[in-house]
Parts: sequence; structure tokens; C-alpha cells
Amino acid sequence: MVSFGGVVALVFAVIFAVLVAFLVLVLVKLGQVLSETSKLIAGITDRTVPLLSEATTSIVHVNTNLERVDVITANVQTVTTNASALSSVFAATLGGPLVKVAAFSYGVRRALGDRQKHDIEKRVRSEMKAERRRSRSSRRSGDRP
Repeated sequence: MVSFGGVVALVFAVIFAVLVAFLVLVLVKLGQVLSETSKLIAGITDRTVPLLSEATTSIVHVNTNLERVDVITANVQTVTTNASALSSVFAATLGGPLVKVAAFSYGVRRALGDRQKHDIEKRVRSEMKAERRRSRSSRRSGDRP
């Protein structure tokens, strides 16, 4: 006959065996997951290292071009400063006389324009007077039979 303690020990032994089998299954699956993860990481590493190398090369080229742009910008700034100084010198030396010449030529053009306008108005007035005189004289001569 089997005693109660033997049955309990047998039940615990079976439960323990099932638990061990379950843990072995979990550990096998976990091993597969870790294996796949290490393969994935190796693949990413293999692809990332050349990419980082290319990125480094690109950054070096960009820095070289930025240095060239800095030189160009400095030269443009120098040219701008020189142009500003030249325009200041031009304005100081020739600006005053040019403004006076421009003002004088404007005055002459305006005076000539006013003169022509005055001449035209005078001619129109004289023609209107002559027309009125002709009109009056034609009415006077037309009134007499």
C-alpha cells in the first residue's frame, strides 16, 4: 500500500517535472529570441558602420564647402564696404554739383514749358478775339438789308 506521504511526494514530483518541462520550453524559446536578436543587431551593425562612415565623409565635405562660403562672404562684405565708401566719396564730391545741375535743368525746362504754354494761351486768346470780331461783323453786315 501506498502511504499518504508517498502520494503527496509523487504528486509534487509530477508537478515539479511539469514545471521543469515548462521552464525548459520557456528557456528554449528565450534562447531562440536572443539568437534572433543577436542576428538582428549584427545586421544593423553591419549596415550602420558604412552609413556612419559615409555620413562622416559628407560632413567633412560640407565643412569644407562652408569654409569656402565663409571666404566668399568675407570677400562680398569687403566689396560691399568698398562700394559704400565709393558711393560716399561720389556723393561728397559730385553729389552737390550734380544736384545743382539737375535743379537748374529742371528750372530751365519748367521755364521753357511755361513760356510755350504762355505763348499758346496768347495765340488762343487772340484767335478767339478775332473770331468774335468776325462773328460781330458778320452779324452786323447780315442785319442790314
